[in-house]
Amino acid sequence: MKRPAHHAAADPAGARKLLLPPTPSGGPAGADLHIHTRYSDGTYTPEQLVAAAVGHRLGALAVTDHDTVEGCTPTAAACAAAGLGFVPGVELTAEEGNRELHILGYGFDPAHPRLLERMTLFQNVRQQRIHEMVARLNRLHVPLQVDAVFALANCRAPGRPHVARALVAAGLCGSLDEAFERFLKKHRPAWVPKFKISVAEALALLHTAGGLAVLAHPGLSRVDDLIPALVEAGLDGLECFHVKHNAAQTRHYLQLAARLDLLVSGGSDCHGLSKGQPLLGTVLLPWEHFQQFQARLHQATPASGPGCSG
Repeated sequence: MKRPAHHAAADPAGARKLLLPPTPSGGPAGADLHIHTRYSDGTYTPEQLVAAAVGHRLGALAVTDHDTVEGCTPTAAACAAAGLGFVPGVELTAEEGNRELHILGYGFDPAHPRLLERMTLFQNVRQQRIHEMVARLNRLHVPLQVDAVFALANCRAPGRPHVARALVAAGLCGSLDEAFERFLKKHRPAWVPKFKISVAEALALLHTAGGLAVLAHPGLSRVDDLIPALVEAGLDGLECFHVKHNAAQTRHYLQLAARLDLLVSGGSDCHGLSKGQPLLGTVLLPWEHFQQFQARLHQATPASGPGCSG
């Protein structure tokens, strides 16, 4: 099955320079294309992330924060200074038939107007979700202040981990695990459902901005039966290498990607220090797969149409 390229009449001036990572010399260990920073629910700043990546001999990385591209420009600058390749990325929460899927976007124009418009909506919904979670905690007589959560998060795309950290910081829970077990896990008293878009909208949004769309950690999502339909809808790749995929799952998804003519992606899903030891360097996308990924990034271009510059 031949995957279509997404073409455009014109390329916004300078907008896509970020997605052309150089091939580094000296034998890189691989690439990590699934990393979260302090701009969503990770803890690394761009500078800390790049310093850690250099220590693990990464040749390239992608920042895939939830519902925000804020971290792309500063991380690209830090990568350029360190001689690392960089790919702009994002992670979107979607659903298909009431089943949750995570879609990773890569190589889009981070300044694309339609993309930024939707990111603003997603961020507003995330912030409202924080208000609702804290309100539920307060009704349980847990005296957490919503301003404390936002101050700790210090980003436009806050999430449950920030509420958990704020509970621990306020001495209201002894650990992040306790915060999730008592209050924040699904169906616990302070849990609030996530806002999700359709898979079709996620794919269209990423393609419109010139990006590629990859199904994140399919071994966790358990949606193998949906993958052929997702490919027909425009899915470009599978995240075969992931920290929570075992060896058998990795082999399975590599074979499935080959059979369906999908790109192979992978990464550590690192959140910095928010989940204990940082995962950077534990799972890498082999360099030959990254080179194939890079070649497809060069083919994809932002779609022309209303709201597009250039």
